Amino acid sequence: MGTPEFAVSTLGSLLMNGFNIVGVVTAPDRPSGRGRKITKPAVKVFAEFSNLRPIIQPLNLKDPEFIASLKKLNADLFIVVAFRMLPEEVWKMPPLGTINLHASLLPDYRGAAPINHAIINGETITGVTTFFINEKIDTGNVLLSEEVQIFPFENAGDLHYRLMKLGARLVIRTLSEIVDNKVKELPQKKLTDREKPLKLAPKIHPNDCIIDWNQNTVRIHNLVRGLAPYPSARSWFKSDSTTISFKIFESQAEIEKHTFKPGTIFSDGKHYIRISCKDGFLNIVSLQLEGKKRMSTIEFLRGFRITDFIIPVIQPA
Repeated sequence: MGTPEFAVSTLGSLLMNGFNIVGVVTAPDRPSGRGRKITKPAVKVFAEFSNLRPIIQPLNLKDPEFIASLKKLNADLFIVVAFRMLPEEVWKMPPLGTINLHASLLPDYRGAAPINHAIINGETITGVTTFFINEKIDTGNVLLSEEVQIFPFENAGDLHYRLMKLGARLVIRTLSEIVDNKVKELPQKKLTDREKPLKLAPKIHPNDCIIDWNQNTVRIHNLVRGLAPYPSARSWFKSDSTTISFKIFESQAEIEKHTFKPGTIFSDGKHYIRISCKDGFLNIVSLQLEGKKRMSTIEFLRGFRITDFIIPVIQPA
């Protein structure tokens, strides 16, 4: 059970390691892009290419027809990677249980966007975890986990790719232990430090992407990294008559004491754009104007006179 590219790697690993996949459950086809063309989920595309059947795309996970179709599969185990929250009737169905792959070291970063939030928060270590699903989101007993370093130059897309591969291997290890009856379950409460609050990873909403230039430089830089390449950190260039939205894909943090108002732009008009933050400057390496293509700062400055604009700290009305 899975939908995006992150789940495809695990599905491919299951095939390559000889596991018998009796069915694939994924999201319905949906309109996508500017043309609103009906698009298949990445998992469905891979499943069709690999001649996997049946491919089930339920609208409602509690629909009796969907439940009946799952029972007909007679699966020993359900494997969930980047899918929706399952009703109890579903995750309790297979005799060996339902396992989930999560892109963090649980119990920290439970939620829909663990990769993004780990980078946004400046973490240097993250990982992947397999666990048995229960009635609450990402709280079931842990089976296996593996940690990995977050490099300072990585963005969410880079880390997503590495954790996708690492997670696929971890699922195979987990299944091997289940098959050999060697798996050991560890309740997450035993991994929790009662003196420290858990770090959570809720879904990223549009307002979470807006840069507050009053924040520390490193915090803003990590926001750019944690939201790149999608959905991307954003702000606005503003003049007396124009307000232009833009996204930042790459940046460099420069810590330096100054007396400038946060959001002040500095540029030579040819090579660099620096924007003042609370305790330094953010150097923009690549960006994208609304409705335009992504470009480097040098490319951007060839056609855009940055000295005529300021950056509003607060989202414009």
